[in-house]
Amino acid sequence: MSLILNIDTAVGMASVCLAENEKAIAFKSNPQQKDHAAWLQPAIKEIFAEQQLSLSSLKAVAVSYGPGSYTGLRVGMSAAKGLCYALEIPLITVSSLKMMASTALSEQTDLLCPMIDARRAEVFTAVYDKQLNDVLRPVNKILDSDSFSDLLAQYSISFFGNGSVKFREMLQHPNAFFSTIEANAKHMILLSLDKFQKADFADLAYAEPFYGKDFHSTSVK
Repeated sequence: MSLILNIDTAVGMASVCLAENEKAIAFKSNPQQKDHAAWLQPAIKEIFAEQQLSLSSLKAVAVSYGPGSYTGLRVGMSAAKGLCYALEIPLITVSSLKMMASTALSEQTDLLCPMIDARRAEVFTAVYDKQLNDVLRPVNKILDSDSFSDLLAQYSISFFGNGSVKFREMLQHPNAFFSTIEANAKHMILLSLDKFQKADFADLAYAEPFYGKDFHSTSVK
């Protein structure tokens, strides 16, 4: 039995999902982004209490490591690394964009393009085929009406995620389709299980979030 705790705090909603092999056996979520740090640890404790399971029964912890919200990514990574260190179990990192793409496999397009809003005309994005292989590796991109024109000339593409809303206003192309799709920790299950079975683990000492770009704080005068 592979009991894996999946944690996602990358974008807006925080969620945790306890999975046994391919099956979700417990799930909790919190839509209030500012509450992620206070919500996460109690939610994990509640899941194990409700399932009458001990944390020691975990085989691994998986976390969405970015790109996404700077604060959210730090909250999720810190919690995951703390559990792994205390329980002496492996850490699994899952791309937030690939997690999003895994929710869209039923879309009737050739390629999948998740987008996370990075303010103004910028997004964190990637492009995947239906086997979730990289067509365009994760990147932060400033959108304009010519974005993805080379791919759109050859393939139909489904654009989704909170960053796709502004792109929809820029783009008119017969091969571009837009969907409303929301990802959560449930959508990490197959990705984290695959990594667990391949022993594809992150280095617990050096794993860190992938922010997509440098973080800049705003000073208050």
